[in-house]
Amino acid sequence: MPKFDIPTLQLILVAVVALAFLVQAIVLVLVLVAVRKFARSLTEEVQDLRSAVMPIVDTTRKLVERLAPKIQETTADLAVLTRALRDQAADVQAAADDIIARARNQAGRVDSMLTSLLDAVDRATVFMAETVSRPMRQLSAFLASARAVVESLRANEAPRRAEPDRPAGNRDMFV
Repeated sequence: MPKFDIPTLQLILVAVVALAFLVQAIVLVLVLVAVRKFARSLTEEVQDLRSAVMPIVDTTRKLVERLAPKIQETTADLAVLTRALRDQAADVQAAADDIIARARNQAGRVDSMLTSLLDAVDRATVFMAETVSRPMRQLSAFLASARAVVESLRANEAPRRAEPDRPAGNRDMFV
């Protein structure tokens, strides 16, 4: 093996380091070129995307600008409509409560009127029953007593007329 002295070794080492720096510089230059190329490509893509998207963004912006007042107006109208509907619902509820209260009141009045009417009919029926039935019972009793008197008189006269000569106990005997 050849013997190298220190200055030769140092020179070889410096040459290797210089070669490494050169290779590293070449790699960095290649990376820089690739990054620039990528940056240009990316810039072109962004420009293409921007040219495609910007009309949509402009159209959307114009649409929003045009519709924003209408949306605000519609929202305000809906708020007014909602408030009016709430007021009307409250009025309808109050009217329904009033109608229900009146119906209950009228039902109570009709109930008391019908109760009074039925009580009056019951009293009239009792009165008529007492007024008509008492004299009718008395008349019936009088007629029953009159009939009993007439029947008892007829019963006493009938045997005397049929057989005035015979005694009352010998009717079954034949002579």
